[in-house]
Amino acid sequence: MAEPVTLITCSGLSNTGKLTDRAGMVVQQRSPGSVEASLPASRPSASLEEAARYAGRILALDGCDDACALRKLRELGVEPDLHVIATECGIVKNGMAEPRFDEIERLVGAVIETIRDGQQF
Repeated sequence: MAEPVTLITCSGLSNTGKLTDRAGMVVQQRSPGSVEASLPASRPSASLEEAARYAGRILALDGCDDACALRKLRELGVEPDLHVIATECGIVKNGMAEPRFDEIERLVGAVIETIRDGQQF
């Protein structure tokens, strides 16, 4: 069995940013043996550095091509093992709209598949 994953979510203000945070929580609830934590990239750098130090694998979960979670990890000198971008999973960035249930489910499925198969989205 592969090492557990720590999710670092973008948690921006747009619908796709909010979506990553919600999807991260759902993935953690559904896959407790595969996901050990879901943390927003907006946390203090020291907190993210500590989480990364003890993580088995890290998945950067971004809402769009701005890649806020990926960028924050790289600023800390951490290269994630996996990376998923919501807009590359067919989700449309739609300003400040609230994430829809079907979007959460689509992104959760993509994250679980990525963790299981190790392929990037």
